[in-house]
Amino acid sequence: MIASKIKDKHHIVSDIARLQAALASADAVVIGAGAGLSTAAGFTYSGERFERYFSDFAEKYGFRDMYSGGFYPYDTPEEHWAYWSRYILVNRYTDPPKPVYRELFELVKDKNYFVITTNVDHCFQKAGFDKNRLFYTQGDYGLFQCSAPCHNKTYDNEETVRRMVAEQKDMRVPTALIPRCPVCGKPMTMNLRADDKFVQDEGWDAACERYERFIRTHKQGNVLYLELGVGYNTPAIIKYPFWRLTAQNDRAIYACINCGEAFCPEQIRQQAICINADISEVIDKI
Repeated sequence: MIASKIKDKHHIVSDIARLQAALASADAVVIGAGAGLSTAAGFTYSGERFERYFSDFAEKYGFRDMYSGGFYPYDTPEEHWAYWSRYILVNRYTDPPKPVYRELFELVKDKNYFVITTNVDHCFQKAGFDKNRLFYTQGDYGLFQCSAPCHNKTYDNEETVRRMVAEQKDMRVPTALIPRCPVCGKPMTMNLRADDKFVQDEGWDAACERYERFIRTHKQGNVLYLELGVGYNTPAIIKYPFWRLTAQNDRAIYACINCGEAFCPEQIRQQAICINADISEVIDKI
């Protein structure tokens, strides 16, 4: 068992060295990020962090993590928004506890990079990444949209969210703060991809076009596809395309860092670097 652990450690050191070399020689870097990256940065949704912000909701309703609380069928919109305003504040307008995103930015800031992510917490832009090189495919905690939706537009919510958190009492926000669509008057909701009502506004369309153009422009050459913390909830957005693009370019490198879930198809094994380790520790070593 000890020998196996030493072997694994040597493999990780070797793989990190290969990743450093791939990053140094890359003409373009495509970063694909999933929830595991934000978890590595300290955005955990259960345990101490959940208890710190939602102990009153946990005591009343019995759920033990933020995700469960987000789906709970509250009796009133006042209570729904009391929960969600806190949730948005701590996961969108608060910096993550660990500087993983800033350290990642330092690694790629002088490279020709683009980021595609299923995360909705805005951590990339807060860390300094160029917003014109970011594609948030699944939405943004910082945006409201009409729940119908009656029109194709989103709205910044920071001012409203901060007021909700500041003015809520007994797990309820003032009725006057409940957001309603300025066009049809129906309730607003979060701009998160959960069903066919997700609004892809002009900003989303522009980011998608920029990402697709970047991929087309860099189909050949020394391209590093760096996948960080991507699971199997939505593999068709990042993981499968990265595999396919690597297979189509014999000079491409596919690198995956994911604790316990880093692997690739046999077809691209010779072009792959799979590191089963904590993302924050690997980035720190690089």
